[in-house]
Amino acid sequence: MNAKMKMTLANKITLARAGLAIIMFLLMISANGFALIVSSLLFAVAAITDWVDGHIARSTNTYTPFGAIVDPFVDKILVGAAFFAFTGITDLNVPVWAVFFVIMRELAVSTLRILAALNNHVLAAERWGKFKTTVQLSAIGVIFFIIDVQVLIPFTKGVLRKILVFLNITLCTLPYPITIIVAAITVFSAISYFKNNWAMLQKSWSLPVK
Repeated sequence: MNAKMKMTLANKITLARAGLAIIMFLLMISANGFALIVSSLLFAVAAITDWVDGHIARSTNTYTPFGAIVDPFVDKILVGAAFFAFTGITDLNVPVWAVFFVIMRELAVSTLRILAALNNHVLAAERWGKFKTTVQLSAIGVIFFIIDVQVLIPFTKGVLRKILVFLNITLCTLPYPITIIVAAITVFSAISYFKNNWAMLQKSWSLPVK
C-alpha cells in the first residue's frame, strides 16, 4: 500500500504567495486608490513569505523538487504582475520596454529550468538570481510606497500632508530609473544561469553525431 503523501508547509506557503500575487494584480488594475494601498500590503506579505518558505524548508530539511521549481516561478509571477500593473499607472512613468526585458529574462530562465527538469536536473537558485530577486522586490516596494504617498495626500492635513507632499515631490521621478536598473540587473543575472548550464542547453537542442 502506498503511503499517503502530504504537501510540505513551505510548498503551501509558496502556493499562497501565488494567490496573493493574483489578488494583488487584480486590485492594482482596478484604478482605485484604496485598492492600491491594499495591494501594496498584499505585496509586503507576499515578499515576506518568499523568505519564510525558504527558511522553513532549510530549517526542517523539507526540500522538494516541486519547491525548487515552483518557488522561483511564483517569484516571477509576483514581480511580473507588479511591474506589468505599474505600466498602467501613467503618473509612475514606468518604462514598458524595461518591463519587457524583465519578463523576457524571467521566461528565458524558466525555460532553462524546464529543460533542466527534462534532463533530470533541478536548477536551483544561484547567488545572482537571489540578488536579482532581492533588487526586484525592493524596487517594487519603493514604487508601492510612492503610490501610497500619492493616494494618501488628499486625505491628510497639516504637517502630515506637508510631509507627504515633500516625499511625493522628492520620490515621484524614481520609478523610471529604478525600473531601468532592475531590468539591467535582471538581464545580467541570466548570464550566470546560461553559462553554468550551457552544456545541458547544447545537449537539449542537439542530436548525436552519427
